[in-house]
Amino acid sequence: MRRLALLAALALATLPIPSQAFEVTQQRGIASYYHHKFTGRTMANGDRFNPNSNTAAHRTFPFGTVVEVTNLRNGESRVVVITDRGPFIRGRIIDVSPRIAEELGMRRAGLAEVVVRPLGQIDTYEEVAEASAR
Repeated sequence: MRRLALLAALALATLPIPSQAFEVTQQRGIASYYHHKFTGRTMANGDRFNPNSNTAAHRTFPFGTVVEVTNLRNGESRVVVITDRGPFIRGRIIDVSPRIAEELGMRRAGLAEVVVRPLGQIDTYEEVAEASAR
């Protein structure tokens, strides 16, 4: 876990600064996670879904947006990359992969109240693919 956090911090330290200001503020709401039945299916960005990745779905953040998701119940946080659209159920603001749900401590309940805080933007397809594979 610490190695993953260190890798995420290093990746964020080397992110390119977007050409436009990143004006999205943090959001608070309900997170859910992808069911394993979506494994291998194509996501909105064209990649196949991997349940062990750090990918997430958000309705409006651009693909490649790096966000920190914090479970308000236990304080656990993880960094994810937006690679898909959703969730499509009213009241939910983000869907995370099963691995991230487990690490956030929300897998058993299926839902958690979270804060989603944008950290930056990855610009190239290669950077998005590399970051979401972590």
